[in-house]
Amino acid sequence: MATFYNQATLSYNGTVASSNITSGEILEVISATKTAVSDDYTTNDEKVYVVSIVNTGSTSYSNITVTDDLGAYSLSETGGDVVPLTYEEGTILYYVNGIQQAAPAVTSVSPLTVTGISVPAGGNATIVYSTNTNGFAPLGTGASIVNTITVSGTDTTGTKAFDPITASETIYYSEGIDLAISKSLSPAAVEENGAVTYTFTIQNYGSTPAEAADNVIFSDTFTPALTDVTVEFNGTTWVEGTNYSYDPATGVFTSLDGQITVPAAQFSQDETTGEWSAQPGVSTLIIRGNLA
Repeated sequence: MATFYNQATLSYNGTVASSNITSGEILEVISATKTAVSDDYTTNDEKVYVVSIVNTGSTSYSNITVTDDLGAYSLSETGGDVVPLTYEEGTILYYVNGIQQAAPAVTSVSPLTVTGISVPAGGNATIVYSTNTNGFAPLGTGASIVNTITVSGTDTTGTKAFDPITASETIYYSEGIDLAISKSLSPAAVEENGAVTYTFTIQNYGSTPAEAADNVIFSDTFTPALTDVTVEFNGTTWVEGTNYSYDPATGVFTSLDGQITVPAAQFSQDETTGEWSAQPGVSTLIIRGNLA
């Protein structure tokens, strides 16, 4: 909404008389909002956006273009721009007054540019599309992606344009614990009743450490079962009954509450390329024994 002012004058015999000042408001009949279906993200994560355009005026608009910068931001070191979201081609859905229409034209994928949008007088248009976070999406505590759309266009005659409108949406890196585990056996071939070593590597790709209060539980059923079991976690010897339980009759091994901890991942951005990487936090559990 814009305010305008006007004042008239009369000039006569070297005298000037001024009228009162009148004011008026120009109503913006086109408005737009942009909303993410979910407001958090992780690596390689699909994010769906909804753009809503509302026309409160008495004139229809049919030459509207929507441009999404896909979260582009500048690198502090090089000054170059990187784009953290990738448009998923073919995902555009388009509705006018709630009725699905044929997909509009996508004339550019970065920035995402959609043309040929129509909004009837007193009506609305909705555009829905999917993106994916890529290697330029910021990672770690406090990280976020802000992406902005610009809506511009004219009425059906092509003569009445409206001032470009912008709308932004912010999504935030999903903080928390993100664990993965891998298992290896040494030696791979062993004699009957021979000694074996199982090594379990537990990785945390999340920004939050897994601590004792999180009660991460490790369990495994060794087949064949092990005898003369010894256990080591991050270089410290574990004691049965204090740190773990083991049943040699069934081969079931279980860590006790609060024994498994894993540090948080470390995140960094390449100052030249702008790509982000995660170095997971790692803990190691080693279980040794003889095959029963």
